[in-house]
Parts: sequence; C-alpha cells; structure tokens
Amino acid sequence: MTKYQIYFVRHGRTFFNKLHKMQGWCDSPLLPEGIEVAKSAAKALQDVDFNLAYSTNTGRAVDTANIIMDANKNDLNHHQIPEFREQFYGSFEGRFAYETWLVAGQKHGTPSYLGIVDKYGLDSTFNFLKEADPFDYAENSEEFWSRLDRGFEKLDQVAKDGDKILLVSHSTTIYSLALRYHVPELAVTETPKNSSLTILEREDGVNSVTTYNKVLG
Repeated sequence: MTKYQIYFVRHGRTFFNKLHKMQGWCDSPLLPEGIEVAKSAAKALQDVDFNLAYSTNTGRAVDTANIIMDANKNDLNHHQIPEFREQFYGSFEGRFAYETWLVAGQKHGTPSYLGIVDKYGLDSTFNFLKEADPFDYAENSEEFWSRLDRGFEKLDQVAKDGDKILLVSHSTTIYSLALRYHVPELAVTETPKNSSLTILEREDGVNSVTTYNKVLG
C-alpha cells in the first residue's frame, strides 16, 4: 500500500490573470504582486518536509516553484511534469475570458464558465469549448482527464509511502481535481486563488482532496 500527499499550489498572479484573459498552454509573466503572493506561500510552506517538488512546464509555474523551494528547509531541485498543465483552450488562448465562455455557452443558455458548471457539470465546460473552437484544437474532457491520469501514473512510479510532494499547477486543473475528488465535507464553490494550497491524498491510486483553496500567508 502506498499513500502520499500532493500539495497543489496555484502559480502567482500573472499579466493575463490581471487582464482576465484565457491562459492555458500559453504563458505570461508573474506580476510583482504575483511574486509577492508566491513569497507568502513560500514562507507558509518553508517548514513542510517535501520529498519531491514539481511544477508544470509553463514559466509562471516554474517561477512560482522556484520561489517556494528556495525558501524550503529541504534542498530539493524541482522537476517539470507537463501532464498537470492548465486546460488547453485551443484557438481561444489569449482571448478575454468573458468573450470565450459567452461563445462556448450561449447556445446552451448560459454565458459563463461557472454557469456551465452549475447547469451542465464540469466536463461540459471542456466539451462546449471544444465544440466552439473552429480549429478543433481545444481539449475535450476525455483528453484532459487522460492527460492528468498519465501525470498521476508518473508520480506513482516515484512516490513512496508517506511522501509529501509539492506540485505547482493551475486554476482549472486544480479546480477540476477538487470538484471530482473532494471529500464530502469539503465545499468547492469557486476557482482557486493565486498561490493558494489544495492538498490531494492519493492512496493506491484513489484520490481524495482534503484541503481546497487555502490562502497562504
């Protein structure tokens, strides 16, 4: 039996975050205030005895992970795990979020991301966006979850029983995991804040999110 914890931290606030633009596989730099909230997260996590440290391969996640691990008591190099990247928004990358979800949801009677989640369920947010993408690049729910499953399989190969793993990831990725795997007593009503903490426990391949969107610092 193997049980370990993944400390999912959302990256610090970026330029596209401030502009409310779609930022999936595309990237933008951390803002000064994004660096500051990452430093607050680093201070809050400095005494956590991490055994492994990861981020996705986006610059915003790499930079946030570097800030956190530079402050941690364990002298660990962090590695990249692209399987836990943000949702791929296809041709909607870089567009304003409100416009994107209006296009994706309007024919389904709801013009917002959370409106789609509430009315049709999480997986429909992926599928409606795929349907609306004229180039058919955006990920559907099957593609998204298959990618994350491959990421968990990678972690299973290296994690030992009792390990604590830092993993700097992204808003929709963390929110999706929390909605799918949260324990009954945990409320998941909003997307995670920048540099917030979500803890997922994985035991013999079974996931349970026990902490969600905890503001650090």
